Amino acid sequence: MFSSFWSGATADPHATNFHPVSSRPDSDLFGELEPKDTEWQATTSGFITETQIWYTTLEDGTSVMVQVIHSSVGVWYPTIQLTCKIVNPNTKEKIWRSVNVTNFVSPPPGLDKRSSKCDQFTIKHATHEDSDYPESYAINANFSDDLQVSLEIKRPASAPGFKVGKGPKGGYSYFGPDPENAEGYVIHRFWPRYVGTGHIIHKGQASPIQGPGMFVHAIQGMRPNLVASRWNFANFQSNESGGFSAIQMDFTTTDAYGRKGAGSGFVTVSVGSLVIDGKLALVTAETKWPDEALPERADVMSRAVHLKPVHDPDTGYDAPTEIVYRWAGPSIGGGGPVDATLQVPLGDPSNYDGLIEKVDVLAEIPYVLKTVVNYVAGTKPYIYQWLKDVKLVVKGPDSLLPGLSEGLTVEGKLYSEATFIS
Repeated sequence: MFSSFWSGATADPHATNFHPVSSRPDSDLFGELEPKDTEWQATTSGFITETQIWYTTLEDGTSVMVQVIHSSVGVWYPTIQLTCKIVNPNTKEKIWRSVNVTNFVSPPPGLDKRSSKCDQFTIKHATHEDSDYPESYAINANFSDDLQVSLEIKRPASAPGFKVGKGPKGGYSYFGPDPENAEGYVIHRFWPRYVGTGHIIHKGQASPIQGPGMFVHAIQGMRPNLVASRWNFANFQSNESGGFSAIQMDFTTTDAYGRKGAGSGFVTVSVGSLVIDGKLALVTAETKWPDEALPERADVMSRAVHLKPVHDPDTGYDAPTEIVYRWAGPSIGGGGPVDATLQVPLGDPSNYDGLIEKVDVLAEIPYVLKTVVNYVAGTKPYIYQWLKDVKLVVKGPDSLLPGLSEGLTVEGKLYSEATFIS
C-alpha cells in the first residue's frame, strides 16, 4: 500500500491541494457499489498499489486474512503478492505467508475483471440474481507446501457493498490542486459484512472456516511519503442479535497536502459503516482539519482516537494505550440517527493486551518497492495489529432492531490496526 505518481508543482502554493472523500454532503455518503467498482485496474505503469483483502472472523475467534496486492513501481514490472495471516487467540498460533505470484491474469477466460487467477490462486467472482446472497467470491489459494486455503465468500443482500459518494468517482480522495487532473488518489470500496465458509489445510490437517467478515478493495496512486503519515483500521464482527459489524478506515495526510497547500496537512479522512441485525444501517465519513477541533458530538461522526500515547522503543513511535472508535449518522432509509462506540483498552506498548505483532513493513514488502520507499521517503513504517474481545455500544431507532432506542451492548471480536509511516 505504499506507492505513487511523481508529484507536480502547483502555481499557487497556498491553493487547496487535498480533496477528501469524507467532505461529501451527508446525503451523499452511501454510494452502493456498481460492478466496475471492484474490478481490478491492475495498472502497469506509474506508482500505484491495488489490493483486495478478505478478513474472516471464525466462530472460535480466529482471524483469517487473505490478500492480493498488485504493485506497480515506476518503470519496473508489477509485483503481485498473495498473503495470508491466520491468528488463533486461544492457542496463540500465528501463521503468516507471503508469496510472489506468477502469471497473474484479470480477467480469467469467461469471467469479468472482478475475478483473477495465477499459478498460485484462483479467485472467481459470481453474481446470483434473486438470491439472499447476490454476490460471492470463490478463493482457492496455495500459499506453500504446508498451507492451502479454500474459501467461499457470500455477501447478503441486506448488506450491500458501499463507497462514500455515488457514481464512478465515489470512494476517491484526490491529491493536488485540481481533482480532474489529480497528482494522486486514494480509493476504498467495501463489503461491510459477508459469510465465509471453507477450510484451511495446514501441515496436512484440515480445519473448517465458518464466520462473518468484511472485504475491501483499495487503491493508492501516490508516492509513499505523500500518501499518509498514519492509518487506522477497525473490523468488528459479531453474530449476536442477527449480526453486527462495525468497520472503519482512516488515514492522515502528510504535512504536504491540506486546505492551504504544503504546510497545512495532517488532514484525517475517516470512513466507516455499521451493520445492525444483518442489515447495512449506517455509512459514516468525517474530515478532521488540523486547524479545527472536532466537536464532542456531531450529526455524522467517524473517528479513531488514540488516547494516552506512550513512546515505544521497539518502533520509535508514540503508540496508543487505548483507542476509541466512533460512528454516528442518519440511518440508511430513514428512521432516526444511529450512534456507536468501541472503547478499546490496549495496555502499555511493552506488554500490549491482544497484540498480534508490530509489523516492520519494510521487512515484508517486495525488494523493488522497499528500495523505492527507502530512497524517496526515508520512512520506517510499522503496523500494530491487535485481535481482542470487545463490546460495541449501539443506540438507534427501534425500526432497525427492537429495543435499540434504549441502547444495546454487543459482544464481538475486533481486528484492528494502527499504522505509523512517518
